[in-house]
Amino acid sequence: MRAPARRHPLPTSLRGPGAPDAALLVVGVLLASVHPAAAHIVGQAGGFSSGIAHPLTGPDHFLAMLAVGIWGAQMGGRAVWTLPVTFPLIMTLGGIAGMMGLPMPSIELGIAVSIVALGTAIAAAWRPPEAVALLMVAVFALFHGYAHGAELPRAADPANYAAGFVIATGAIHLLGIAIGLVATRPFGGVPARLIGAAIALSGVWFLAA
Repeated sequence: MRAPARRHPLPTSLRGPGAPDAALLVVGVLLASVHPAAAHIVGQAGGFSSGIAHPLTGPDHFLAMLAVGIWGAQMGGRAVWTLPVTFPLIMTLGGIAGMMGLPMPSIELGIAVSIVALGTAIAAAWRPPEAVALLMVAVFALFHGYAHGAELPRAADPANYAAGFVIATGAIHLLGIAIGLVATRPFGGVPARLIGAAIALSGVWFLAA
């Protein structure tokens, strides 16, 4: 069950040629707003099956992971695999921080902003330098990882829970890549951009909720 989270105004959009600056601004705002993280903790997480189920039943995490796969496919080149690989790797670091109880910025805010930012990047068909995209994905992965790492000490079987979660994350990324590869081809990539817009609007809903 989620504890009430402090909400902040919607961050600057990532559309257009100024998108790299906007992405860095989002990161800066999040890192500047450090205070105890709002809990994103479910009660007693079980083992392997619970680890698989959680990303699949948590719409905020599902949408972010799906968006990473779609955006990587939309960007093309090495981004097809570097973005989906970077997300779970950095998410692991966030998970360790969550397990250790280290301070992090507003976790719920970071998760919601990640959905808005990634969805907007897809909607705008933004193709930044790979390093910029990786930085953006890595920062957001920290928030998602922290949220899940904070759950692990309460899990009945943390190791199996983590294994199930990683497998589910990879599956969602693969689904996103498949959707991206299919949706970026017809009609000049409009279907992919519409999907991105829908994801971004979902993030706005999470921010306002």
